[in-house]
Amino acid sequence: MEFPKSFIRASEAYNTFEHHVAAPYLRRAFQIDHEAKANVIITALGFYELYLNGERITKGRLAPYISNPDDLVYYDTYEVTLRAGENVLGVWLGNGFTNNPGGHIWDFDIAAFRAAPQMALCLTYTDKSGEAHCIESDETWRTESSPLLFDDYRFGEIYDGRLEIPGWNTIGFDDSAWEFAERAPQPRGEKRLCTAEPSDIVNELKPISVTKTEKGYLYDFGINTAGVCRLCVRGELDQRIELRHGEHLKDGLPDVENIWFKREHWARDLEYVHKDVYTCRGDGEEVYTPAFTYHGFRYVLVSGITEAQATEDLLTALEMHSLLEERGGFSCSDETANKLQQMTRQSDVTNFYYFPTDCPQREKNGWTADAALSSEHILLNLGAEKSYREWLRAIVKAQDNNGALPGIVPTSGWGFAWGNGPAWDSVLIELPYRLYQYRGDLDSAKLCAPAIIKYLHYLTTRMDEHDLLAIGLGDWCPPGREAHEYKSPLAFTDTVLSKDMADKAAFLFDKLNMPEQAAFARALSKRWKAAVRKYLIDENTMLAAGNCQTSQAMAIYYNIFEPAERKAAFEQLINLIEEQEYHLDVGVLGGRVLFHVLTEFGYSDLAFSMITRPDYPSYGNWIARGATTLWEVFQPEGSDRIGSLNHHFWGDISSWFTQALSGIRMAPHGEPNEVDFRLSFISRLTHAEAFHIAPAGRIASAWERDEDDVIVLTVELPSTMHGVIRLESGYVFEDGLAYKAAESGTYRIHSIE
Repeated sequence: MEFPKSFIRASEAYNTFEHHVAAPYLRRAFQIDHEAKANVIITALGFYELYLNGERITKGRLAPYISNPDDLVYYDTYEVTLRAGENVLGVWLGNGFTNNPGGHIWDFDIAAFRAAPQMALCLTYTDKSGEAHCIESDETWRTESSPLLFDDYRFGEIYDGRLEIPGWNTIGFDDSAWEFAERAPQPRGEKRLCTAEPSDIVNELKPISVTKTEKGYLYDFGINTAGVCRLCVRGELDQRIELRHGEHLKDGLPDVENIWFKREHWARDLEYVHKDVYTCRGDGEEVYTPAFTYHGFRYVLVSGITEAQATEDLLTALEMHSLLEERGGFSCSDETANKLQQMTRQSDVTNFYYFPTDCPQREKNGWTADAALSSEHILLNLGAEKSYREWLRAIVKAQDNNGALPGIVPTSGWGFAWGNGPAWDSVLIELPYRLYQYRGDLDSAKLCAPAIIKYLHYLTTRMDEHDLLAIGLGDWCPPGREAHEYKSPLAFTDTVLSKDMADKAAFLFDKLNMPEQAAFARALSKRWKAAVRKYLIDENTMLAAGNCQTSQAMAIYYNIFEPAERKAAFEQLINLIEEQEYHLDVGVLGGRVLFHVLTEFGYSDLAFSMITRPDYPSYGNWIARGATTLWEVFQPEGSDRIGSLNHHFWGDISSWFTQALSGIRMAPHGEPNEVDFRLSFISRLTHAEAFHIAPAGRIASAWERDEDDVIVLTVELPSTMHGVIRLESGYVFEDGLAYKAAESGTYRIHSIE
C-alpha cells in the first residue's frame, strides 16, 4: 500500500502545562464534477477525528492507534462517496501519545518524538475519463484553533464552548481568515495499516445516584468502568463546569491519591488529572463529549453547576474500549464465582485500548507482565488476537541492542532500568505461544522469533556464577505487604520463568522449523532447571526457596520437581496453605499458577474456597467490600494505602473457572485442534457451564447434578477437533470408565465414593 508522505500541522508549538495550545482544526475544500467513490488513507501523530462534508466518519475513538512514532506509524483507510460540486475534508487533531505531558512519570514529557500533533492524508478518486486524482495533505489546507484548549491522553480536557466555530467542517464555510497549514517533518517509524480492533463507545450508563456535597454534586454510576462522560446542560454564558473522575471515595468525595503519584509535581497535577472542564456558551442546550482522552472511574464530582442543573440527565457515562468479540464465558450455581467472572471481564475490557493496559485511570501503560499473566484467560474469553499481534510489533521494536525489553510498551525509553526482568519480559514469548495454542497463529511466533533468540542470548549475559537470574521484578503485590515485599526470592521466580520461556521458545522454534534455535532454548531450559534444583530446592524436604505458596506452586507448575517428587512437594504446598488458615498468600506470579496446581492434584474444592471465601485475603473479600472490578492488591480493610481498583493481572481465575469447573482445556499437548474435558465436580456447585469459540467452531461444556446425585454432562465439540473426557478420581461414566474420546453429546456420570 502506498502511504501518504506529506505531513502537515498547524504550527510547531505544542501543548504544555505552562502554555496551553489548542487542538487544531484543519480543512480542505475541493470541487469535482460528478458523484464518485473515493478512498481516504490517513494517519496522525496524536489522535484524529475525520469528517467529510460535516459528517464524522472516524472508525472509533483515539484513532488511529497508540504507538511510539519513532517505531511504528499507523494509518487507517475509509471508503467514502463524494458529491458533485464542493466537498470538504475536516480533520481535528489531538495530542495523543505524541505529546503527553501527563505521562511525565514515565518520561513521555521528554520523549524524542514529542511534537505538536500532525497528520498525513490522501483522498483518491477517479474522474469520468478514468484519470485518478489525489487530494493530499499539503500547505493548501487551512487551519484554526479549536475550542479544545488543552487535551492530554492521561489527564483530561479543557473545552471552551464559547469558542466553537459552527460549520467549520461543512460545505460553504468561509475559511479565508484561517491560516495555511505548514509542512511537518516525516516520522521515523515503520508505516503500517492498523489491523487492531478500534476503540469505541460500547455502552451508556445513567447514574444510580446524585448526591449533593460541599464541593459539588457526586454522580455514582454503580460500576467501575472506563470511558468518558457526555455532559448535556443548559448553562449560562461563561459558566465553568468541572468533572473530576475517580473510582474511590474518601470522606464522601472522589480521591485521586490511589490513582496518581504523589511526587514533585503533585500540586500541579491535581489541577488537571482525571478532570474535564467545559465552559458554556449560554445559548440553549449544550452537549460536550471529550474526544481525545478517557478516564477510569465510577464516580464523577461535578462542580460549577446549580442544584436545578444537577439532574440524572446531566451526565451519561460512555463506556469505551477496544471492540473485542466475545469468544467465551462461564457461569455456575455460585453467585460469588459468577460475580468474579463478570468482574474479570469488566477489568479486561476496560483495560484494553488497542493493547492491554495495567489500569485505565492511573497509568494506561502497556505493562508487559500484566499482559503475560492475562493472555490465556483473555484469549479464552475475547477475540484479542489481532490486537495482540499488532502490539507484538511494538514489543519487538522496543527491544534494545543488548536484547533487553522495557517493562512498558510503547515507551520512549523508560522501563529498562526498572520495571522489567524475566517475569515481565515473558510477554515476548507468552503471547505468541498462547496465540498458537488458542488461535493456531504461527505468524506471531515468526514475527517474534529473531527477538526471542536475541532475548535468550541476553539472559545468558545476566546469569550469576550459579546460572541463576535475579534482574527484575518478582512476585508483585502480595497481600498485606508492599508490592515488592515478596516471600519468593527473586532468583527463584526469575530463573524459573526464564526456564519456562525457554521451554515455550523451543516449542515455537520446532513449529517454525528452526531446529538449532530449538536446541539452544532446550539447553538453556535444562541449565536453568539444574541451577534452581541445586541452589533453590531442598531435596530433603521438597521445599522450594522461600518456603511459601508462590515458590512451591511455581516449582510444581513449571516442572522443577521431578515426577517422583511431585507428591511430596504438593503435600508441602498444602502445609503452607494450612499455615495461612487456607488463605492465599501469593503475589501475581504465584496467583497465576496456584489454583491450577491444586486442581491437578484433585483439590479444586480448596481452590474454589480460597478464591470465593468472603474474608481477607481473597477475591470474595473484594466482592464483600463492594468491588465491581479486580483490584491491584489484596489490601486489608481500613488500610490507609489503596492501590488501583481496576487491574486485570489477577484475572486468571476466569481461566481456572473454565478449565477446572467446566473442564475445557484447549491444546492440552500444544496443538490448537485438540481439546480435553477434565472436570472438577466440586461439592459446592450444582451446575457449571462454559463455552469457547475456537477457530474450528464452538466448544461447550455444561454439567448439572440431578435429584439422584447423578451428574448430567453435555459436551459440544466441532467435528474437526478431537480430544478426551477425563473424570477426576471418584467418578465414572455409566459403563464404569473414567475416560472417553470426546464427542458432542450427553453423558451420565456417577460418584463411586
